[in-house]
Amino acid sequence: MKILVDCRYVRFDRHDGISRFSARVTEALSQLHPVTMLIYDERQLALLPDLPWEKIPAPTSLLEPLVARHVNRLAPDVVWTPMQTMGAFGRRYGFVNTVHDLIYYVNRTPPRDLPLVIRGIWRLYHLAWWPQRLLLNAADEVVTVSETTRGLIAAHHLTKRPVSVVTNAADPQVGVQPRTAPRERSLIYMGSYMPYKNVETLARAMYELPGYTLHLLSKASDDVRAGLTAIAPEGSLVFHGGVSDEEYATLLDSATALVTASRNEGFGIPLVESMARGTPVVVSDIPVFREVGADAALYFEADDPSGVAAQVHALEAPGEWASRSSASLTRAEHYSWDNAARSLLAVLTRVAHGRDPLA
Repeated sequence: MKILVDCRYVRFDRHDGISRFSARVTEALSQLHPVTMLIYDERQLALLPDLPWEKIPAPTSLLEPLVARHVNRLAPDVVWTPMQTMGAFGRRYGFVNTVHDLIYYVNRTPPRDLPLVIRGIWRLYHLAWWPQRLLLNAADEVVTVSETTRGLIAAHHLTKRPVSVVTNAADPQVGVQPRTAPRERSLIYMGSYMPYKNVETLARAMYELPGYTLHLLSKASDDVRAGLTAIAPEGSLVFHGGVSDEEYATLLDSATALVTASRNEGFGIPLVESMARGTPVVVSDIPVFREVGADAALYFEADDPSGVAAQVHALEAPGEWASRSSASLTRAEHYSWDNAARSLLAVLTRVAHGRDPLA
């Protein structure tokens, strides 16, 4: 069985969510079965495992709907892509597509790092459900990263194809030491500042959390910094402008909790990253966070700053932080790239054999 994996969403210098998911699942999958990667720029190899690769056009090309012409020449049995936008017209191979979330049907602001033309197409694409249905029904099977998103796919009747879950995960954690109390009264936010992320609720909550600081780890524009600073107590926000993996781990190891007030997510990788280091998570009460955090997390209504503060203060009760830390470590073990790869290989094998008349 010849498996090709679409790694064209892997970045050159530093992973974002899709990039890390692509690279880590590919690496874990290669431990189970030979894999050939599809890239469009050799600079991507810096963040990819040392595996065979082939170059095809970039996924942002306006000819992406016809990319199967290039892939057909490589004679794969099955191709997996970590994004639902890979073209499948004229394909002669098994094809497994991926949907991470349905966020942009509700929050239609496209990712800011896309070219202007692609952002326009992205916005138009999410004005109706039928383009998604066309893409998903062009595959043999579909995978998604959470049971929550699988339920939404079914609720909106987005595909007639089987849908399986291949979960996201956090990288294996090194140097994690058991703790019974936080080292600092600090809160960590890891994520973008898109409107649906609702970071403003976290900033406003700081009025009810004297003595705490909120560390905002991702790069923020001057406008975002000014807007958040204006609605939070003076000195309560710390903007890091981006952090390395090592800095991220160090900050989590000192923190009281990771916090997020997002109104919509497809998974919630920072939750797993935090729990895997034994740092409790205080998060908005949305279905996918209930799925990922289960009984380890503390929950609040997304637009309620007082709810954020109340749950952070709940961690101050005797023994509560230690209990949540232990529960977090246990919950994080549920998510691993090895588990994701095993689930994906089962799907790829089923699709490849389903197209093989000798199987």
